[in-house]
Amino acid sequence: MFASLSGKVAIVTGGSKGIGKGIAGVFARQGVKIMIAARGEQDAKNAVEDIIADGGQADYFLCDVSNWQEVQALLSKTVDSFGRIDILCANAGIFPQKKMTELSPDDWDEVMSTNLKSTFLTVKACLPYFEKAGQGRVIVTSSITGPVTGYPGWSHYGASKSGQLGFIKTAAMELAPFNTTINAVMPGNILTEGLADLGEDYLKAMAASIPLKRLGSVEDIGNAALFFATDEACYITGQQIVVDGGQILPESLDAINEM
Repeated sequence: MFASLSGKVAIVTGGSKGIGKGIAGVFARQGVKIMIAARGEQDAKNAVEDIIADGGQADYFLCDVSNWQEVQALLSKTVDSFGRIDILCANAGIFPQKKMTELSPDDWDEVMSTNLKSTFLTVKACLPYFEKAGQGRVIVTSSITGPVTGYPGWSHYGASKSGQLGFIKTAAMELAPFNTTINAVMPGNILTEGLADLGEDYLKAMAASIPLKRLGSVEDIGNAALFFATDEACYITGQQIVVDGGQILPESLDAINEM
């Protein structure tokens, strides 16, 4: 679809499952070489094997993306494996549901470190590589939760996702001298392994609140991220796109029923 991506190298944090795995698969099918950063080795191995079985190229590195030294090691591993870094997909994130009455300061810090601090660290670590190459692309996985909507138990998650959007506005200006863009994808309800575990009734209830009457796929998010990574999107930076099937549009459930 986009010839400008063939042969490039992308790091996908949190790329071993869920949305990250979907992004990695979409990019790999366009000829992008994939480095998956993840904590769980078996999931990472499985994701790499799936990409290779589909005709792509991939490797993995076990990494805590909230740790500066480990992030630097991730980039070294990527260059050792593929010789360059062109694209960063800052996707790693956790979303433990816990209301503020039960939420501890440590719980808050863990989500902020994994979701928001890691975005800063991975972008910072890529800067010398983008500067040397004379170009780069960063795609951040944010969310509608926080920037647009709220949900009980996700105050920490929502704050981290809003923080990512604040980060990309200034980061876009600081990355511009390196001919590097940074943009964000904001998923709505996407069908992942964790969501599927909640049961069919839950999934049907969620889909009923979405104008397109279905949950999104991980490929839906991957395709949006893919566009931001292309040469064709070279004049777009510091922006975000909602990918939610129209979920945030209705004023109320009555509006859905009127459809």
